[in-house]
Amino acid sequence: MKWTGRVVLLLMSATMVACGASAQSITVGAAADLNYAFTDLASQFERSTGNKVILTVGASGNLYSQIMNGAPFDLFFSADEEYPKRLVESGKADSSSLRIYAVGHLVLWVPNRSSLDPGKLQMGVLTETAIKRIAIANPMHAPYGRAAIAALEHYGLKSKVADKLVMGESVSQAAQFVQSGNAQAGLIALSLAKSPAMESKGKYWELPLDAYPELRQAVVVVTASQRKKTAQAFVDFVLSAEGQAVLKKYGLTPPTHP
Repeated sequence: MKWTGRVVLLLMSATMVACGASAQSITVGAAADLNYAFTDLASQFERSTGNKVILTVGASGNLYSQIMNGAPFDLFFSADEEYPKRLVESGKADSSSLRIYAVGHLVLWVPNRSSLDPGKLQMGVLTETAIKRIAIANPMHAPYGRAAIAALEHYGLKSKVADKLVMGESVSQAAQFVQSGNAQAGLIALSLAKSPAMESKGKYWELPLDAYPELRQAVVVVTASQRKKTAQAFVDFVLSAEGQAVLKKYGLTPPTHP
């Protein structure tokens, strides 16, 4: 039987009371596309269990490097599966904890003040003279940046728009560039386009899945964690029906295969 997220959390809360366990704090490194979704998830988890989730949000590659250098994270939720796999291979993460928790999606976003319609022009938006700067995440650190480059190559646009590209350290920073007007268009995460900060301020076109490699987003428990049970409980909640409903609200979908 599959427990719902609510039942799992209630059971955990009851166990804590019965055992007289004190609440714990876990430190979670989360990919930048998860900023809003995980704020919601952390709040629900804290209310139900009493355990606190301390979020550090950034580019997956930067978080990976921090963990490799001993940063005291309990969990790492990446925007791809490669960085978690590398942590497992290096012994920095528990192999049994590796799970795909969602699939991310890439969109072309322009602010409402733009007269261009990405729904009609699609990637043709990027070649318009009104588009002087295109924001993407840095592909050296961010899976969404690599997806953006792959999409540009897929449509034969990489060389045509290369001099227009401006790179944020993370996909969240890339979104800030285009939202603030420092860029006129951006290739960003759907989860950010659907966030409260951006949903009413722009319009977007979701790129087809065959335009870039699948963004299979994975999580691992860090080997050095002293709070592995609580960390695993948070992973279980994210993977539960209740947790997946929150991710779906932000456009993050369940993986087609584990």
